[in-house]
Amino acid sequence: MLTGERVQAEAAPRFTHKQVLEILAGLMLAMLTSMISTSVVGTALPTIVGTLGGQEQLAWVASATLLTMTASTPLWGKLSDLYGRKLMFQASLLVFLFSSIAAGFSQDMGQLIAARAVQGIGAGGLAALPQIILGDVVEPRERGRYSGYIGAVFGVSTVAGPLLGGFIVDNMSWRWTFWICVPLAVVAFAVIQKVLKLPLTRRDTKVDWWGATFITGGTTALMLLLSLGGKEFGWNSGWTYGLGALSLVMFGLAVVAERRAADPILPPRLFGNRTFVLSAVASLLVGAAMFGALMFLPQYLQIVKGMSPTGSGLMTLPLVLGLLISSITVGRFVTRTGRWKIFPVAGMLLVALGLFLLSRLHVDSSLAVVGMDVTVLGVGLGASMQILILAAQNAVTRADLASTTSGVTFFRSLGGAVGVAAFGAILTNRLSSELLSLARAAHLPLTGGATPGLGSPDAIRRLPAPVLEVILEAFTRAIHTVFLVGVPIAVLASATALLLKELPLRSARTAPADPASPAGPASPVDPASPAGPASPVDPAAPPVKA
Repeated sequence: MLTGERVQAEAAPRFTHKQVLEILAGLMLAMLTSMISTSVVGTALPTIVGTLGGQEQLAWVASATLLTMTASTPLWGKLSDLYGRKLMFQASLLVFLFSSIAAGFSQDMGQLIAARAVQGIGAGGLAALPQIILGDVVEPRERGRYSGYIGAVFGVSTVAGPLLGGFIVDNMSWRWTFWICVPLAVVAFAVIQKVLKLPLTRRDTKVDWWGATFITGGTTALMLLLSLGGKEFGWNSGWTYGLGALSLVMFGLAVVAERRAADPILPPRLFGNRTFVLSAVASLLVGAAMFGALMFLPQYLQIVKGMSPTGSGLMTLPLVLGLLISSITVGRFVTRTGRWKIFPVAGMLLVALGLFLLSRLHVDSSLAVVGMDVTVLGVGLGASMQILILAAQNAVTRADLASTTSGVTFFRSLGGAVGVAAFGAILTNRLSSELLSLARAAHLPLTGGATPGLGSPDAIRRLPAPVLEVILEAFTRAIHTVFLVGVPIAVLASATALLLKELPLRSARTAPADPASPAGPASPVDPASPAGPASPVDPAAPPVKA
């Protein structure tokens, strides 16, 4: 029990299946808005730079959103505890909506980067809050049948974003890459306003500003290092060591602040909960393997196979179908049987297999082989991602639901940033080495150690045949290394999931009674967790409708 903290212990509100689907529709629309708007911009970046200038600031257009999204994710979870899920969800949606409109009206790169940074703050809320709200609406045992659809949104946006971006660039102004999802955001806001009715517990506590400052500061320093290292400054440079030291200091101060706070952003007791820790570590590894693969597969398809951006986007469709079918099927099975542990374990082994198969691709590999390989990858991801969040949510009290969900989501985003940075550095170094080696063997005066120095995929295709042959073979070998590095990461994620204890999933029928709560059953917790029983009801804090 936390000293100085008074928390309302309450059971999940009862919703019919139809009501849950209506709420889920609003949540999925908002998530789709955020994810598509994030991925659609990549296709339009060359056109945007051609219009606004600022080629040297190109990396910031993507990095600004990733940085603020990751840093803000834990904060949205705690703010939803203090001010209500519905209010914070709509606030994050509005932040994302207005910053998207502002990005479309940008007149220079500075304005665009600033708008994208604000956009990332809203995206942080839209990444975590739908999972938290679903946790409030449905008990864990019944949650699987719905969480699979949320997981499928990621796959759909992965394909829809680049395809939509290509269409907009070819037929409309690039500014519509930011405006295209505005109608979806408006509809999502209206749906949630109408259908989401959650009890709001008023809590007599203060915002943990010190914890928020140090967590955000540490994450920002680390994200700057991962996003800009090797691009804006060298890995072996003062900037690298300075940002690394700053992040360590900030995270150290965050630990001190969280241990002293009455209502911390990330309660220290969560890190004594074995299920939360293992789910967070596994999610970090999943993020690294997943984003690393998804980031560099289109490069293979465009550079080696000569596909257009739209065509390479279509080639991820088998991955999306595998992820969609897998996440929905696994979710329904979990709801029916209550068994869940096997799926992240087996799913990450499938991810490892998919990455290994991708590492066997060659210059002349058929597109059918690529499609089968990414299908395996998609099935594995669909079986893993949502189940890890479900396991963590099931292992904590309802009072810690938001902090747990946003914490696991934070570690997955952080893993993605680490994966993209690490795999990018591996690709660049290996490509440079292979280019020099193959050029010497072919007696070619090849210059330029990486694809940026060689030009766009179209420019590469116009090179003389002997030079082109060397470049394609070098890039294929470099991609082999990238995917192979992902294999042990995925295996380690599987081994981490294997250490999870398969706690029975709570349901309205099986949750033990909490005598301290007039609302009925309370949430059981991981036996390995020091969180203890739920906190007593605050008689001065009656629930009110959000």
